[in-house]
Amino acid sequence: MTMEPEILLETKDLVKTFGSLRAVDGLDLQVRAGEMVGLVGPDGAGKTTAIRLMVGALEPTSGQIRVAGYELPDQVEKAHEELGYLAQRFSLYGDLTVRENLEFFGEVFNVPMAERRQRSQELLRFAGLEEFANRPAVALSGGMQKKLGLATALVHRPKVLLLDEPTGGVDPVARQEFWHLLIGLLRAGSAVLVSTPYMDEAMRFNRVIFMNHGRALTQGAPRDLMKGLAGRILELATEQSMAARKIAMDDPDVEDVHTFGEYLHLRVRAPEGPLARLPDRLSAAGVQLTHLNPVSPSLEDVFIQLLEREEKNNGR
Repeated sequence: MTMEPEILLETKDLVKTFGSLRAVDGLDLQVRAGEMVGLVGPDGAGKTTAIRLMVGALEPTSGQIRVAGYELPDQVEKAHEELGYLAQRFSLYGDLTVRENLEFFGEVFNVPMAERRQRSQELLRFAGLEEFANRPAVALSGGMQKKLGLATALVHRPKVLLLDEPTGGVDPVARQEFWHLLIGLLRAGSAVLVSTPYMDEAMRFNRVIFMNHGRALTQGAPRDLMKGLAGRILELATEQSMAARKIAMDDPDVEDVHTFGEYLHLRVRAPEGPLARLPDRLSAAGVQLTHLNPVSPSLEDVFIQLLEREEKNNGR
């Protein structure tokens, strides 16, 4: 019988209020060793507040947080020994060099001096920063700053890593390099929780938790979440998108239409009716159709459906 990997990060019915605002509203999550879980949602969804609760920067209004077996806030100092954290904003010492930042954080986490220097060298190689070791941190590019931030978060070999929108504001190449670094950490058995507003990044996670207004709308493996919309997404291409959108929305089997890059995505109850009716209706209205085809659903399609369901349930 195969043993499940250890749960290294867990919250139960986690709530944080600021006056009348419930910034985090009953969040349940688990992250196991060797697993990367994503908190995905727009700005204001509660992602950053949730991570700040888990790192001990905020105290919960109610609920439970357990990091590597330690309860927060009661055992926050013990939890910090097992926790690495990368905030959204640049939070390193800009006047210190790359190497000096690594050695400083090693000292903060009580890493012995000999091990600290060895660990700094290991992390310089890991993050691809060896040739920049003597450069002041403030002089690094945004992508390099993110990689240095990740390296400093790893200097004490934490079991749990919390990353708050780690690829925000960096170029696509730097984003790709950052994800390669995270994949290496998973092979070493780390438990990683990442917040992001980017739907394209969500496919990289073992599990996704979609958040909005402080609540988890749903969670699961990306491919499992998309299965619920299999066969129900049509892609429509035309240069007359506004007119095509109106005509498509008038079809009785079309539930929603939203822009997806240069195309329209139609969420349908069943594809047969719209595929048969819409080409003629578009042509009659003078809308030239490039193509109308069934496509595989994306996580963005899933999230839009969840938002609509939430609005309907809340009477908006």
